[in-house]
Amino acid sequence: MNIKKTLSIVGCGKLGSIVADAIRNGILSEYELIGVYSRTRSKAEALAARMACDKQAPAVCDSIGELLALKPDYIVEAASPAAMRELALPALRGGSSVVTLSIGAFADDAFYAEVMQTAKACGTHVYVVSGATGGFDVLQTATLMGGATARFFNEKGPNALRGTAVYDESLQTEQRTVFTGTAKEAIAMFPTKVNVTVAASRASVGPEQMHVTMQSTPGFVGDTQRVEIKNEQVHAVIDVYSATAEIAGWSVVSTLLNIASPIVFI
Repeated sequence: MNIKKTLSIVGCGKLGSIVADAIRNGILSEYELIGVYSRTRSKAEALAARMACDKQAPAVCDSIGELLALKPDYIVEAASPAAMRELALPALRGGSSVVTLSIGAFADDAFYAEVMQTAKACGTHVYVVSGATGGFDVLQTATLMGGATARFFNEKGPNALRGTAVYDESLQTEQRTVFTGTAKEAIAMFPTKVNVTVAASRASVGPEQMHVTMQSTPGFVGDTQRVEIKNEQVHAVIDVYSATAEIAGWSVVSTLLNIASPIVFI
C-alpha cells in the first residue's frame, strides 16, 4: 500500500494554489494536503473548498501554530520572509521539513545558521526552490571550485516597484537603475521582491558577496533574473524571463516531485 506524504501550505495566494491544484489534479500523487493557513482566512477557505471537490478538505488553520500541530511531513511556505522566520524552527523541531519560496529570510546569517543546525539535529530539511531563477547546481559547483565571483541583475516594470522606497512617477517614462548593492542590502530594501537574489547568493558566494543591480524599465511586464558566476575555469550566465510569478509556484511542484522520485534531477 502506498502511504502518501502529508503536506500543509502556508500562504494561499496564487503560488500556494498552484501547489494545491497539482495535488488535486494528480501531478503530486504522492502527497495528501492536510492543512492550509493564510493571513487572509477567506483565501485559505477558498483553497480548501476547491480541494473538497474530489476528496476531504484540508483543515483551515487560524494560525501557523495550529498548522504546525498537524505535524505534516512537509510544509510549503509561499507567504513571506516574516512567515518563514516564524515557522521554520518550530516546524523543523516538530519533524516537518519545509519547502520555501521566501529565502529572503536567510539573508540573516544567524537565522540561517540556526535553521541549518536545527534541521541537522532533528533529521529534517529545508528545500530552497529555484523560484523565478535557476542554476543553483552550477552556482554551487562553480563556488566549490574556488575563486568565484557572482552578480545578479533584475529588471522590473515601474508598477512592480510601487510602494517601495525607490518608486517615483518619473519611472513611468524613464529607464533607470534603482538599486545597486549586495543581496543582503537588496532584501532589506525589497523584502518580498528579490528573494531570488538571496537564494542565488546562498547557493554560491553568500548574501554579502553577491552584487545586485535592479533596473526599472517603462512598460516592462514581468521579471528578468540574470545571475552570472565566474572562476578561472567557468563562466556561467543563467538568464530567466517570466511574464508572471507562476514559475515560482511550479518550481515548488518540481521540488516536491524530486523529493518523492526515485530519480532526482539536480
